Amino acid sequence: METVLSGIRPTGNLHLGNYFGALSNFVEMQNEHNCYFFIADYHSLTTHPTPKDLHGNVRQVLVEYLAAGLDPEKSTLYVQSDVPEVNELYLFLNMNAYIGELERCTSFKDKIRQQPQNVNAGLMTYPTLMAADILIHRATKVPVGKDQEQHLELTRQFSNRFNRMYSVDYFPEPQAFNFGKELVKIPGLNGSGKMGKSEGEGNAIFLADEPEVIRKKVMKAVTDSGPTQHNQEKPEVIQNIFQLMKVVSTPDTYNYFDERYNSCSIRYGDMKKQLAEDMIVFTEPMRERIKAISADEVYIANAARIGREKARESASKTIREVREIIGFRNF
Repeated sequence: METVLSGIRPTGNLHLGNYFGALSNFVEMQNEHNCYFFIADYHSLTTHPTPKDLHGNVRQVLVEYLAAGLDPEKSTLYVQSDVPEVNELYLFLNMNAYIGELERCTSFKDKIRQQPQNVNAGLMTYPTLMAADILIHRATKVPVGKDQEQHLELTRQFSNRFNRMYSVDYFPEPQAFNFGKELVKIPGLNGSGKMGKSEGEGNAIFLADEPEVIRKKVMKAVTDSGPTQHNQEKPEVIQNIFQLMKVVSTPDTYNYFDERYNSCSIRYGDMKKQLAEDMIVFTEPMRERIKAISADEVYIANAARIGREKARESASKTIREVREIIGFRNF
């Protein structure tokens, strides 16, 4: 059985893009693999060093992961900062990471441009902390996006370097996890690109959004002035609206507005009103589960405890063995 690890930063609520992307696959994966899912609160400090409510953000992400179907009994769902062994492995890996290779990371260069006032050491050593997250459980598979592929390659370098330095075959070479099927890409409401928090709150429909919030966001979605020829190709901003309708509306509803577009009789206002109502219906079960779990402090605390204990059991074994390999001994 493969050991799979994935994390998410506690910097915002989960949205439809997350739900149709990796998250829906995580729910399936926990039945087939040894899965570790963690909330990366340490990582979040590299770009948000003074969060207004870090604990509240972590809690919300934990609640939404649980509401989405992650089972603390089937998988290991935990908060990164609940596992101090990660910090110790992070230290050991930093001793064997070279400044040059960290400085060459594309993500580090991008962050320097994005936040020149906050180029901190944690930002540069982000890849070693990510490696520690993966290697602490000796994970063999990691679901990563394009922006994380270079970090995963560095994790393999750190893993192999440790093995060479200490003449052991201890850490595995983690590989990118292939879900085995095409992920549904959910466009944002701003007219281009995918749905995500980085494009602003109005670009994403969050799983916990109330109906009135959804209506306001959808009605502000970017459109154009309308088709001028029958059956003309839809521009990206309109394709995005139709793609959203395809995933939350019935086929009849989608076909109705597609026919109206092709006949140049579409009214975008009517389409967006329908899309908003369909989104409200689609997200209602998730929204209600989020509310129910959020109100159950005992369940939340118990889920966090189970995750912490399982993660620490795995991590403490790794750290104990790594210390022995390096040469640390108790007197």
